[in-house]
Amino acid sequence: MASVTLQNLTKSYAGGALKAVDGVSLDIEDGEFLVLVGPSGCGKSTALRMIAGLEEITDGAVWIGDEFVNDVHPKDRDIAMVFQSYALYPHMSVYNNIAFPLQIAKMPKSEIDTRVQEAARVLELEAYLKRRPGQLSGGQRQRVAMGRAIVRKPAVFLMDEPLSNLDAKLRVQMRAEIASLQHRLGVTTIYVTHDQVEAMTMGHRVALLKDGTLQQVDTPSNIYNKPRNTFVAAFIGSPTMNMYWATLEGKADALALKMGGHTLMLPVQGRYAELGDYSGKRLIVGIRPEDISDAAGDPDGKPENCISAAVELVEALGSDVIVHLGIDAQAAEVRSSDSLDEIKSSAGKARCVARFTAKSDVRLGQTVTVRLDTERMHFFDEGTGLTILG
Repeated sequence: MASVTLQNLTKSYAGGALKAVDGVSLDIEDGEFLVLVGPSGCGKSTALRMIAGLEEITDGAVWIGDEFVNDVHPKDRDIAMVFQSYALYPHMSVYNNIAFPLQIAKMPKSEIDTRVQEAARVLELEAYLKRRPGQLSGGQRQRVAMGRAIVRKPAVFLMDEPLSNLDAKLRVQMRAEIASLQHRLGVTTIYVTHDQVEAMTMGHRVALLKDGTLQQVDTPSNIYNKPRNTFVAAFIGSPTMNMYWATLEGKADALALKMGGHTLMLPVQGRYAELGDYSGKRLIVGIRPEDISDAAGDPDGKPENCISAAVELVEALGSDVIVHLGIDAQAAEVRSSDSLDEIKSSAGKARCVARFTAKSDVRLGQTVTVRLDTERMHFFDEGTGLTILG
């Protein structure tokens, strides 16, 4: 096992005009499960391939343990990679597919058999060792690909969207199995995905990329509850965070948050003390769907934190209800561009997505009163998009 260190890792194309990965620096601890996540084209797979030695590094450095590996051949980096495609040999048995890298390394047959049997036991493949890949399900084939990586006993696992070819139910099962397997083996793992649910449920830490640059590296909890900027806030979470333009006005013992035609009162003490500097200024306010509730179900709540909203769509999920509302506000829409986040406002009714309990009986076309949990709101600077409150 080993740590992995990236120092100013950069990959450029077209003579430096296009940077797929731009100055990424990361310290991945020995035994850590780190997830690289971001939208398509953000550079996460390119970064992984540079760590593996499959992509030439334009600038920066990669260290695996204490070894500088920029010029080390992939086979000598003591890593094992699991790809999106299973890359199994269809004419070989499961046993020989798993054993193949050890056979190439000319390892003694007895040691090969010991390692293959051990991997098969860990992955529950013992009953399938004589079968060929075509006789297996998608999940079983992915286990075989994992087994081929495990038998090498590498210092680092690199996984490039290994579950993207599986159906939704099997993906849930496999991500739990991979996380459990990594915990048992204790091998340093770097896992690439575009699926935020995978990132949030599997990783010890999550590194979010956009346009080749690192936006935030933190625990899943902090990424969700303390996003560094509007991009992180909008990307992580399903449904996504609601964002609106707002202004603050100082009062005697409170701050008045003007959001479209609504005014919400915020205390000046505690976590909101820093907002006093933004009095009279425009900012972006964000609130997650689960922090918006049906006021009819909580008659004892504070009325000053309530607004009226028109019900435009109701999605009953069984355990809860996703309600799409129209409110009197200006939406701040975060879009990914080549250089920065463009925050665009639109006048009139703004879409607001709320997560109500299953007991809610809201109906399409109703006008309802919703309560916003002001204690859990997020605030971002208008110009930089960076969070105002830490």
